[in-house]
Amino acid sequence: MPREEMLANIRAALGCASRATATAPPVYLRGSRIPRGERIAVFFDCIQRLSGKTHRASSPSDACAYVAAVLEGRTAVASNAALLDECGITRLPRVASGVYERPRLRELCASSDAGITSADFALADTGSLVMISSPREARMISLLPPLHLAVVSEQSILSGLDELFETLPHPAGQSSSMVLITGPSRTADIEQILVRGVHGPGEIHVVVV
Repeated sequence: MPREEMLANIRAALGCASRATATAPPVYLRGSRIPRGERIAVFFDCIQRLSGKTHRASSPSDACAYVAAVLEGRTAVASNAALLDECGITRLPRVASGVYERPRLRELCASSDAGITSADFALADTGSLVMISSPREARMISLLPPLHLAVVSEQSILSGLDELFETLPHPAGQSSSMVLITGPSRTADIEQILVRGVHGPGEIHVVVV
């Protein structure tokens, strides 16, 4: 039975003379606001509870030094985010950056020990990173390597999801993909035994500049 005929039969059975139109109610956002001076502490506490590691960088060079220490002896691929370049992270030894071609990027992500990104936003109340896929911030860099290093600016930290959608009410207008990353990848699907690193990086470090 054609779709329109089926729907017409349903409307007739319900006593609807014509196609009904539905109007969505207005969006109701009422999330609590965390004072800006407290957001980093709340953000870090949430990440640490999920076994993530954090660092408050006093300067871009401090952020670069922390990333270099974590990467010692490891290879990495970095996104094209401006903040990583400003910190000097893209110029660290054994860090590949400036890659836009998908086949080459896929190859690097599959073979590198770590992926380094920034984040468009961070959510303090859940310790989440908000990643909007773009040529500057390829999604696979944060998902494929076993270690994820995220370097974010203090100004990008929001209170929570409600404030995110007030700030960015139509994310689909910017990208087909917006990913929220909350701590290292983990699952307990099999016998309720927690295993990390199954669907993504098993280790995550978040640096706030």
